[in-house]
Amino acid sequence: MHGARRGACEGMCIRMANVCTKRTALIIVDVQPTFTEGGELAVEGGDAVARTIHDFVGRYGDRYALIATTQDWHIDPGDHWSDEPDYVDTWPRHGVAGSANARLHPAIGSLDVPHHIRKGQYAAAYSGFDGIEDNGERVPTREEVEAALAEGRTLDGLLRAHGVERVDIVGIALSHCVRDTALDAALRGYETRVYEDLTVPVSAELGARAVEAMRAAGVTIIEGERYVD
Repeated sequence: MHGARRGACEGMCIRMANVCTKRTALIIVDVQPTFTEGGELAVEGGDAVARTIHDFVGRYGDRYALIATTQDWHIDPGDHWSDEPDYVDTWPRHGVAGSANARLHPAIGSLDVPHHIRKGQYAAAYSGFDGIEDNGERVPTREEVEAALAEGRTLDGLLRAHGVERVDIVGIALSHCVRDTALDAALRGYETRVYEDLTVPVSAELGARAVEAMRAAGVTIIEGERYVD
């Protein structure tokens, strides 16, 4: 009987003291002033989402094996920037590496988050999985970015080094970088969840499309602001 029960539980999330032991990471995507009110690519509701994420981490941060942020950190991203942007593939200058608006939003910067993934230095990048871990202040050269990618100093490398099985994703914008980060996480075999109320889309229509695409890829969409085991 006991052996059967152990077998039935194999591969399931084991709970101790009501806390799930499945190794889960929280990825906070692109919560930067460049994407919040007053920024170059402001998303309405961005400031409020930043504060909500701050409160969420304060309440539930100890549930996570790892917390990481991602940032647009553009140096020379080619035609990702345009003086006549189409707002589909080309955009006005934003997320300029080293600038105040490319740094983390104050609500997120005040958190004790040790891992920072920066992306888009020399090419367009929407997914956090396209970035490199960079916890320093200096702006890297193209060669340094390429070397970091080759060495696996990436979000995927970080998650695997910490034995992460599941990722929870929050941030800006649901319709773009949150979506692409979630799709890439699912593609790489991580159980992937997006806390929809801890994100904000560029528009309701684009947000709905993003949710549909993520669900089709096996991503779980969670409503509400409470941690779910």
